[in-house]
Amino acid sequence: MVEQFTLGMLEYESIKEEMASYAVSYEGRLRIQKLVPMERRAQIEQAIEETAEAKELLLTGASVPLPSLEGIDTVMSLLGTGYLFTEKDFTAIQTFLHSCGQLKKYMASKGALAPRIGLYAASLYEMAQLQQEILRCIRHGAILDGASRDLDRIRRRMGMLKEKIQKKLQAVMSRHASILQENLVSMRGGRYVIPVKKDYYKQVKGRTLDQSTSGQTVFVEPDEVASLQAELEVLAGDEAREEAKILGYLTELVERGAHELSQNIEITGTYDFIFAKAKYAVAIGGTAVRISENGASRITGARHPHLLKTMVPLDLEIGSAYRTLIITGPNTGGKTVVLKTFGLLALMVQSGLLVPVNANSSFAIYNRIMAVIGDGQNLEQSLSTFSAQIRSLVHMIQEAGPDALLLIDELAAGTDPGEGIALSVAILEELSRRGATVLVTTHFNELKTFASHTEGFQNARMEFDPETLMPLYRLTIGQAGQSYAIEIASNLGIYSGIIERAREMAARQGGAASAGELLDGQEYRPCNKNIKRESEAEIEHLEDGYTNFEAAEEEDRRETNDGYAEKSRSAIGKFSSDETAAEEPQRPVFEVGDAVWVTAYGKIGIVFAAEDSRGQVGVMIQKQKCKVNRKRLKPYIKKEELYPEDYDMDIVFETKENRKKSKLMRKRHVEGLEIVRRPEDD
Repeated sequence: MVEQFTLGMLEYESIKEEMASYAVSYEGRLRIQKLVPMERRAQIEQAIEETAEAKELLLTGASVPLPSLEGIDTVMSLLGTGYLFTEKDFTAIQTFLHSCGQLKKYMASKGALAPRIGLYAASLYEMAQLQQEILRCIRHGAILDGASRDLDRIRRRMGMLKEKIQKKLQAVMSRHASILQENLVSMRGGRYVIPVKKDYYKQVKGRTLDQSTSGQTVFVEPDEVASLQAELEVLAGDEAREEAKILGYLTELVERGAHELSQNIEITGTYDFIFAKAKYAVAIGGTAVRISENGASRITGARHPHLLKTMVPLDLEIGSAYRTLIITGPNTGGKTVVLKTFGLLALMVQSGLLVPVNANSSFAIYNRIMAVIGDGQNLEQSLSTFSAQIRSLVHMIQEAGPDALLLIDELAAGTDPGEGIALSVAILEELSRRGATVLVTTHFNELKTFASHTEGFQNARMEFDPETLMPLYRLTIGQAGQSYAIEIASNLGIYSGIIERAREMAARQGGAASAGELLDGQEYRPCNKNIKRESEAEIEHLEDGYTNFEAAEEEDRRETNDGYAEKSRSAIGKFSSDETAAEEPQRPVFEVGDAVWVTAYGKIGIVFAAEDSRGQVGVMIQKQKCKVNRKRLKPYIKKEELYPEDYDMDIVFETKENRKKSKLMRKRHVEGLEIVRRPEDD
């Protein structure tokens, strides 16, 4: 089920309007108008296969003889009402039935290329008797003389009378040529008359039936033709009654074939609907996709139907290893386009359409598709963007389930960042608990960190060229992106003084971001020489300054006394709010979860083991665990500033695999399941 609000937001209705332009009948357009995404796998796969077959037929260059159904809607609406159909109605019926016969023959000849949709044509009725009777009685919109013997006799008699009347009128006009306005026979009230000048009309014996607008011409019916015209009127009445009999006879034949006509209309409407989908597929380069059985979607080379020439093809996978994808990157980088493209293509696939993706793509079936995209302000209800989004999220959470697809643009934006981050995490955790598939865009760095070390979540970023400051509109899964806000602002002309001030403040807060980057939810390995090799320049610099252990210790103490007090005032999460440079520093105590500066490597680490009897502290640096002497560590950010109260630190230090095993062990005993830790892990 998809709400109308979501259909409009994802531009589904505009896709239907474009597709309707390819239909040739009112029934085909009506089918498109009623089209909605389906949820049953068999229905979706059948619809996709039918559209694919129709597309193959179109690509052969053949012209499919689809009936237009012009005038048939009126006929069907009047069946059973006692209405006497007209010559025009029967012409439309005969044309329609003839087209049905052509379509039936055409589809029979294409059985090998389109076996599935070819079956529909076998059920078409040609209604040969009705066609023959209509053609026998009506031609070019008029009833033929041979439609019945009585009609033929009446019309022959009428023809002879008209000939006599014309001869008599010519004789009268010859006698009175000098008083005629013009030598021309006219009709008035269904009777023949001659135009006489006003001043002389009494010289012609007969009845005056009309005058010209100017009053200078009088139209007179001569007495010589009056009786003949009276007889002609009687015959005209007989003709009308006989024509009505013929139309009644044909109407009865149509009424008896109402079921066949109705079925033909339904089948031809189905064909028009299928071929309209196929024509639209050709227009957008649509491809048939597979429907996955495990709830996962994997698409490559995807493009939005409205951005075929400008969009960088999208590769996206979700639903197997992770069900929540957090997309980050700069503004105007294409994050929203990713949401709209994936959401719209999912709707199109479940509607039996072919979509612009590579042929190896597959889609899951979603029974609920909901989206919150763009500015949701509602001035009438006095709702801010944040309030409007929250209202939508309330509905999302209520409806979320294992088969739901949720698309959220800029989650919890427009409010206090601290509370917005906390609210975002809580919402995403709940949606994950309910098993929904979620694509969410954000600028919050903390959500990137959260995704990197939380099971079922994954980061993705929109690529951006930091040199040209231009978005590349390419999605890369498995990596978090940056906003590049300061760089973009600088490129757009923000005053340089403002830019420098922004960079200065960002640098002061960089510790939190750097600490977050350490929590990249991948495998943690023991320390090795790679860190030293990566930081060789920094180590050489440090070694030059420390000639012996005592000198290093003294340097550590001096830096702690003189420098840390000042740094702690500007860094996020000071150890003590009232600390000053003048105070005598106390020996820092490193607790599990604290962020520390490792002077030996010139890098930030996270404490995973408290100081032992030898003064060694367990520190994780760039996902690698090692033991570092406390003298080589400086306080950076306290754990209280990094993590919420009662935060499970296993999320930071344990691998996803081990956390998953622990969770399973707490539920039940699993034979052969074990968690293996290396000595340095403990």
